[in-house]
This record gives sequence, C-alpha cells and structure tokens, in this order.
Amino acid sequence: MARISGIDIPKYKRGIIGLMYLYGISKSLSSQILFHVGIDENVKVESWSDEDISNIRKYISDNIKIEGELRSEIQFSIKRLMDIGCYRGTRHRKGLPLRGQKTKNNCRTRKGRKKTVANKKKITK
Repeated sequence: MARISGIDIPKYKRGIIGLMYLYGISKSLSSQILFHVGIDENVKVESWSDEDISNIRKYISDNIKIEGELRSEIQFSIKRLMDIGCYRGTRHRKGLPLRGQKTKNNCRTRKGRKKTVANKKKITK
C-alpha cells in the first residue's frame, strides 16, 4: 500500500483516482503529477514500484501544497477576511452563505438545522 503525506492510497484503484484521496489533489492535478513523474494513469497503485512512489512524493512535496499545509492556509485566509471585516468575512462570522445565494428558504448547509421560534400567545377575554 502506498503512503503519501500520511494518507494511505488504496492499492486497487487506478493511479489517477488513488492520488485524489489526498486533500487538495483533483483529477486534473493527479493526471499532471503522473505525467511529470512518467507513470501511466491507468496503472493500478499496487503495480507502482517503490521508486515510482518516492518520485511522486518528491514531486508533490516540491511543487504542490496538500493536506495540513493547505488546510491551514485556507483557514488563515478565512481568518484574514474576518479580521478586515469585509462582506465575505462577516458572512463567515455569521455562518451564512457568502457567494450570493438566497437565504429565505434554503441554505440549510450553512445555517444548520431549523430552529423553531414559538409565537406569542394571544390574550383571550
């Protein structure tokens, strides 16, 4: 089993799909990595030699931000938006969608589960 950047890559997947298990690597980036290293995309991960795996590790560490480094960079940029108080930062702070979506009916992914608000009871005489 190949292990890159602390993540186990499934050995029965094709190489292009296996690399996508790393956070920050898409299908096109995976294809680009395998092209630069000189491995066919359709070869399964279990067929990679130790030299191939070390070449992939070296290419990724030299050229691409993945996993913890990428996550921390994203969190830092969100924190920067919140600190400067721009529109996107305030939307992040409030937990609302920030790319122009309507919020009257949907956006439950950002807002969480519905919070029921009770009405005031009417006084009857």
